[in-house]
Amino acid sequence: MERNTSLDHGRENFLNLSIASRKSIFLLVLLLCLSPYISPPIALLLGIAIAQFVGHPYLHLNHKATHLLLQVSVVGLGFGMNVNTALKAGKEGILFTIVSIFSTLVLGYFSGKLLKVEKKTSFLISAGTAICGGSAIAAISPVIKADEKEVSVALGTIFILNSIALFVFPFIGAQLHLSQSHFGLWCAIAIHDTSSVVGAASKYGNDALQIATTIKLTRALWIIPIAFLSSLAFKSKDKKIKIPYFIGLFVVAIIVNTYMPFAQKFSSYILQVSKSGLTLTLFLIGCGLSRKALASVGFKPMLQGLLLWIVISFTTLLVILYL
Repeated sequence: MERNTSLDHGRENFLNLSIASRKSIFLLVLLLCLSPYISPPIALLLGIAIAQFVGHPYLHLNHKATHLLLQVSVVGLGFGMNVNTALKAGKEGILFTIVSIFSTLVLGYFSGKLLKVEKKTSFLISAGTAICGGSAIAAISPVIKADEKEVSVALGTIFILNSIALFVFPFIGAQLHLSQSHFGLWCAIAIHDTSSVVGAASKYGNDALQIATTIKLTRALWIIPIAFLSSLAFKSKDKKIKIPYFIGLFVVAIIVNTYMPFAQKFSSYILQVSKSGLTLTLFLIGCGLSRKALASVGFKPMLQGLLLWIVISFTTLLVILYL
């Protein structure tokens, strides 16, 4: 009890800092995350620490910043890939993608009913788990006319589980001696958000990173048909569907890197900058996980998200290991 009290006092002292002090601390840690000594998981932890003890001085800009930075960084990763490798990874993951997306949505529907989670919140959590985390939620929420509370609960659930996955998946992969290709396939399907998929895969190895990125972005294209089906299910035909155009730029980057020799001279530099950008993205995601954001999630939505995540992770791993 005394220890908890001292931690609360320490947190209060940090939160009493002036705006200028908060900005200075935030920018200092941000620059630290750009150094080669900070890995994606550590960057995420630093972001969470900022959110809990200092407070994000630019919170109103955080969502747009992470969204843009993630897209630019993912496009940059294309300069570290080859067309043949990408096509092979895409073919290997397509069956997994189709089966896992629709089975997750079905399981999400019934688990939401069982746990009595609000309908739109349940669907957003299911879609975020099935496709690509926050990007899917952002694309589908306006289509089904979800309100701010429903969106924040779904995003909070997904981002909390993403944070855990970033640490747990590389550890499990190492313990089971998964190959680079098996790990890349597993984390692309079982981890929700692209940022955490790339963060976990990059920690495991470069081959895992290439496979995971390709499969995850192929999976992200399912936002379009799922959003269309969502508009029919929720009778919201007047809303436009957001198409993830950056995936097309990712494909262009792969083609340029494969067939234009002059671009290969700069590929290693672009790849390094992109990896730094993804590390920074995870730091900013951590900064958005304030105590208020975590508390807003609630027990039942978190339980639904955890259930879906465990099922898709476990079944995918079994298929990879034994089939």
